[in-house]
Amino acid sequence: MTPAVIASVETMLEKRKGYVGKEIEVFEEFRLLTSEVISRTAFGSSYLEGQKIFYMLSRLAIIANRNLFKTRIPWISKLLKPADILESEELSNEIQGCVMKMIKKREDRVVNGEADSFGNDFLGLLVNAYHDLDDKNKLSLGDLVDECKTFYLAGQDTVNSLLAWTVFLLAIHGDWQEKARREVIDIFGNQNPHPESIVKLKIMTMIINETLRLYGPANGLMRKVGREVQTGKLVLPANIDLYIANVVPQHDPQLWGDDVHLFKPERFAEGIAKATNYNAAVFCPFGIGPRSCVGMSFATMEIKIALSMILQRCTISLSLAYVHSPISVVTVQPEHGIQVILKSLDSNV
Repeated sequence: MTPAVIASVETMLEKRKGYVGKEIEVFEEFRLLTSEVISRTAFGSSYLEGQKIFYMLSRLAIIANRNLFKTRIPWISKLLKPADILESEELSNEIQGCVMKMIKKREDRVVNGEADSFGNDFLGLLVNAYHDLDDKNKLSLGDLVDECKTFYLAGQDTVNSLLAWTVFLLAIHGDWQEKARREVIDIFGNQNPHPESIVKLKIMTMIINETLRLYGPANGLMRKVGREVQTGKLVLPANIDLYIANVVPQHDPQLWGDDVHLFKPERFAEGIAKATNYNAAVFCPFGIGPRSCVGMSFATMEIKIALSMILQRCTISLSLAYVHSPISVVTVQPEHGIQVILKSLDSNV
């Protein structure tokens, strides 16, 4: 998937050459980038082809977030606006229709002899599973559509948020920006990142982990209690829903020290285990256990490539127009965007 990510970042940087030295709102810029990446790598299309799906999923996510806790309590659920329910149903039907068109296009190519398989990208694997003759491995149509919806939204929204907040912190902390740049140039020079060397980006990994701790895309996780369990003095009955606010331990001074709210990537210099004193639940931005995020490696790879290519070309500083106001809208987002100024490292540009 690396070549597709690099191609998407190159397209973004080429389009923005004329904006070097001028203010750029990176949250929106990275939204387009991450949408393009997930479209290319998972569905073999482009952002323009998937634009309608992205818009509808974003609307659906906002409605779901707005009504999340209302639907958990029976008597409050009666207060849900009929308009929200109606719009959700309409959006879900339209999304299913768009996904079905993508699937039909793959199937038609095989039937017409234009291709000998459904493809080896994410969508291709799903369509293969949908056509599997073994009922144990066969994927239902509903599951196929749901998997596509999840990857479209989660594969774009979370990476967009994390990439934007990382750039924001590097814009403020010039010393760490320079350390990251030196590491990138030492490893890649002026060449595009290559897969076998991405794992060598130790300083960048520290920076990303500290950004995840301070501004992790997801503030919490929803989980259902499978059976009655006791944790400390608290007894949790079966079949209740829990909202686990992972942002709380990640900002706890008893766990991280009095400087818990400061950006200090050196916390992770010896890895996550040492930073958390071997307590895995203290830092779990991608979840924990068997249901941890399946896209974790892909997300970190994408962010490392994008940051490396930006740092090779530009310095980043925060614009005076920036207003700090993080809000939770499915993911943690900057309410007023993140305005930065990029200056070229090449005097000829």
